Amino acid sequence: MKIHVSFSRSSFLSSLMSSCILTAALFGPSAAAAQAPSSPKSARAANVYPVEEGFVDANGLMLYYKSIGRGAPLMILHGGPGASHDYFLPYLLPLARHNRVIFVDERGSGHSGKLEDPKGYTVDNMVEDVEAVRVALGLGKISLLGHSYGGVLAQAYALKYQQNLSHLVLASTFSSTKAINEVFVHMKEKMAPELRERINKMEAAGLYGHGKDFEKGRYTQEYMIAAWGEGYFPYLYQRRPDPSYDPTSTANMPWDLYREMWGSHGEYVIDGNLVSAEYTEKLPNIQVPTLVICGAHDESDPSLSETMHAKIAGSKLVILPMSGHMTFVDQTEMFLQAVGDFVKK
Repeated sequence: MKIHVSFSRSSFLSSLMSSCILTAALFGPSAAAAQAPSSPKSARAANVYPVEEGFVDANGLMLYYKSIGRGAPLMILHGGPGASHDYFLPYLLPLARHNRVIFVDERGSGHSGKLEDPKGYTVDNMVEDVEAVRVALGLGKISLLGHSYGGVLAQAYALKYQQNLSHLVLASTFSSTKAINEVFVHMKEKMAPELRERINKMEAAGLYGHGKDFEKGRYTQEYMIAAWGEGYFPYLYQRRPDPSYDPTSTANMPWDLYREMWGSHGEYVIDGNLVSAEYTEKLPNIQVPTLVICGAHDESDPSLSETMHAKIAGSKLVILPMSGHMTFVDQTEMFLQAVGDFVKK
């Protein structure tokens, strides 16, 4: 059986309004609010941070980037040379609350493209890569943070392209390869005699070409444990040592890049093409706001940061207590506050 109901538009609107009035009268404002459509987009906007990742095709390579958050751009350069952006995460994520944080994997590192000829792994070429990413993403002026080797790269970028910078952050880094090589000499001198003798013996025998075929292109496991574990660990962490740190995990690095830039004679001397990094006397040319930050027990000794601070007029120096090279792990809140406050100015 079909039932036909007919009514006019005016009678329908009248009935609808009466129903709404009756609902509000019976149940009060809460019922009306419950019926009002929510706006998920506006509710999420303040505390949901967009993530974008991709590749910039530049200088013959596909360069990987990951962008998190919104706001003024803050580009992050990793160390190594030959590491990737991964070790910054999750520690630097809070910076995305106020900035668009762009992590870049340098050429030959992480997800970025690799070269057939390692001679193309140079600081100067990586400077052009950073500029290519900045231009391709349309970032305009950026804050640039470089950690460890990334700080060397950041200085080289600033010396060529400082007109594109709003802020510069030099974290646990050095401005002179000669100077950090002297630090390494003293680091060895402070070792337990047994460890120093063991490391010296392996270095004298040559660090490559040992073991099975798949092992010959990298340090031996014994040397990794001695140099990166026993030797470096006290300078990497102080307050919050990473219990999952494994010196042999670094075996996954791009060794052709590392040997070309760092050199082939061990961890306590840089004699690859990174010897070109002699910027100390050029640093007075940097006139953008600069923060120099390191740990009190840093592998990149605080004296290196003090030198950079003295050379860059108006720079700010922060030395974090109870902290090694991984300052953002040992003193996460202090690091984030120092960097966050600085790039806001």
